[in-house]
Amino acid sequence: MSLNFATVDIGSNAGRLLISHVFEKNNLIYASKIALVRVPLRLGMDVFEKGYISDEKIEMLIKTFKAYELIKDIYQPVDYDSCATAALREASNSKEILQIIKDETGVKLKIIDGIREAEILSQANNIYINKKYDNTMYIDVGGGSTECSFFNKDKFVASMSFKIGTIKYLFDQVDSVEWDKLRDWLQSVRDTDEKINCICSGGNIIKLTGLFGNNDYTITRQQIKNSVGELEKHSYDERIEIYTLRPDRADVIVPAARIFNSIMKWGNIDTIVAPKIGLVDGLAIALYKKRLNNS
Repeated sequence: MSLNFATVDIGSNAGRLLISHVFEKNNLIYASKIALVRVPLRLGMDVFEKGYISDEKIEMLIKTFKAYELIKDIYQPVDYDSCATAALREASNSKEILQIIKDETGVKLKIIDGIREAEILSQANNIYINKKYDNTMYIDVGGGSTECSFFNKDKFVASMSFKIGTIKYLFDQVDSVEWDKLRDWLQSVRDTDEKINCICSGGNIIKLTGLFGNNDYTITRQQIKNSVGELEKHSYDERIEIYTLRPDRADVIVPAARIFNSIMKWGNIDTIVAPKIGLVDGLAIALYKKRLNNS
């Protein structure tokens, strides 16, 4: 069975609509991209500075969903799902925003917690990754949170969400307790020198790997460490010019590199694999599994 789905992720830095073709091969489910539309909403810039989402950002969000609905109508997917993560989780006016979106566009946007976000992300197997080792870590660093999941021989072991994100880092809003929690959790699941597969999602790690990593979607601990130094040599405007970065990537890529550097150090991780996967891929796979279970 193969089906087309539409999925939306409203993150702290951007909104994403994925139209995907989902199918099974070798007992794994894959989401193959048909179209991906990214809108730099930057909701976290409001939430992590002011605690709420402004009227201007709400208007942008409504326009984004109206545009997504038009695109969705063109592709006619068999099912659809949309979710929001850290920024809307922490916004004081999140319930009001969900109602406005429903009234204006008909979309029932739901807010998922960090643990559910990590679970969905770990399902996004839409590339052929050669897992060399028994243990696998899935990591997603977003604008407002970091999600980690640990598996042994593809069986779920543990998952945790941390209030550490690139936009929060920019605003100096990451509590030291969260850093301690991240370090302790990584060290608890990695109390060994055994090698591990580490699969990371998100625009920043994909860009860091493209700029400073290798041609096989991988980046080493030393390359991540070097990227921090290289990026910090340059101003925001220089990073846009030198590395051909979008304005909404040029500021958050430095904290992203710092966060990944800490994760690799505390988790005793030698190499990261950074395929082009994200929450929208995992949502599409979840919809496919739901269809299978109901058929």
